[in-house]
Amino acid sequence: MNVGIVSDTHDNLEAAERAAEIFEAEGVEVVLHCGDFVAPPLLAAFDGLELHGVLGNNDGEVSGLEAAFDSLGEGSALHGRFADLAFDGLSFAVVHGESMAEVETLAAAETYDYVCYGHHHRREHREKGRTTLLNPGAHFPAVEDDHRTVAIVDTLSETVRFRSVLE
Repeated sequence: MNVGIVSDTHDNLEAAERAAEIFEAEGVEVVLHCGDFVAPPLLAAFDGLELHGVLGNNDGEVSGLEAAFDSLGEGSALHGRFADLAFDGLSFAVVHGESMAEVETLAAAETYDYVCYGHHHRREHREKGRTTLLNPGAHFPAVEDDHRTVAIVDTLSETVRFRSVLE
């Protein structure tokens, strides 16, 4: 199974649509969004995909986001500030990641195979014990091109690859 990970779309509908195109082309079955959607209309870009998301520090319209998730169907859900998910026997913690101490604590506990986060607008892929920390990048003009990416986790090979939304 391929799991797509995206974060910090910040109302950039073009980048969200490009991320969804990449995920569909890569055979992604589930998408995890690490927060900062900003406004509910952005979620329409992920129509047809199972989307799981957490709230970021710029997600103030919670009831609108909940309604937008409900309209996606396909098992999609907004999980609040934290999501504890499992796919193909792998565990995923999803947070926005304003506090790197929280991210590091989740990883250090070695409870999860993957700790996915955003907020810092820089892609990251590193190991901490048995846990992989993963920040997929961010999607607004002030972000360097190298970090305007999404991540894809292959649950069978347990590999991670990044794809640019600018290609």
